[in-house]
Amino acid sequence: MSTLYLALALAGGLANLASGIGAVVRLKVILPLMDGAHVPHSMLVFPIGVLKVLGGLGLLAGVAGLPLVGTAAAAGLVLFWTCAVHTHVLANFWPKETFGTFTFLGLAIATLALDLAL
Repeated sequence: MSTLYLALALAGGLANLASGIGAVVRLKVILPLMDGAHVPHSMLVFPIGVLKVLGGLGLLAGVAGLPLVGTAAAAGLVLFWTCAVHTHVLANFWPKETFGTFTFLGLAIATLALDLAL
């Protein structure tokens, strides 16, 4: 396990875990963003929050010694964040917070690519 992979997986795991917990507890700052992207509030806890939490925990499990779980989590997060970008494209909704969406997607892609390369 390389130092770069370790840093990416830890950062991605913790960031997705925090973001997922924020969704599960329904942080008020998230609701206007969901409205703008035409995503129903009923999807905030499940599937959005739960998938982020599970993806984050999966990346951390990969670092802790379950490499296949980490690979699967990275692949799942690439799919999740790609769908989030697609949702923004469909809604033509580009607030400044969209930068975070692309950051999460890039982190997931980099983690998966490095994981598969090692």
